[in-house]
Amino acid sequence: MLQNLASSLFLTERDAEFDENEPKVKGRVVTTLEKAKEVRPLVEKCITIARKSLAAGDAAEEFATDAERGTDEWRTWRDSEQWRKWADARAPAVAARRHVLRLIRDKKAVRVLFDEIAPRFADRDGGYTRIMRLATVRLGDAGTRAILEFVGKHDRVVERSEKPAFSDDEIDDEVDDEVDDEVVDTTAEDDSDAGESAEVESADDTVDKED
Repeated sequence: MLQNLASSLFLTERDAEFDENEPKVKGRVVTTLEKAKEVRPLVEKCITIARKSLAAGDAAEEFATDAERGTDEWRTWRDSEQWRKWADARAPAVAARRHVLRLIRDKKAVRVLFDEIAPRFADRDGGYTRIMRLATVRLGDAGTRAILEFVGKHDRVVERSEKPAFSDDEIDDEVDDEVDDEVVDTTAEDDSDAGESAEVESADDTVDKED
């Protein structure tokens, strides 16, 4: 079960343009939380093995040939000392592929892992996957669902607003404007209070004359 789940995660990265069973989201599978926790160490181990074999593959490229297999040029290269050097340099990479094949039992998943996924994590030492618990449970048995996915592809980016930076001159101008506005408001309030007091006094005088 764990082998199939790990292979399914690797196969989501395959070229499925003309595949009827195309994965909904590449690099992600939805399973139960318990299965995700159990299969994660196996996935991480396979990626580590594939990532460490990249150096051997790069070293073998120095002795490789561009000739097509079966041609006269390819046969000449196959019988030369150059092929022997190529085979010796590539031996660790072949051993790594066989090791991973024994772990997950899927040749296509191994090919996708070594060709597509391992180069992506060439500069990363561990922590290739993440588990995210889903809020809704699985229908039927109410099992806790979770997402198992590769990091670096569906990362959540938190954008924070930047604090505006003002120069000292702009701050002083704003403070002066605020002080001027307060002075104007205070003067207007004093004038309105004076007008109200004058109206009250005139009303009192009118009452006294009538009396």
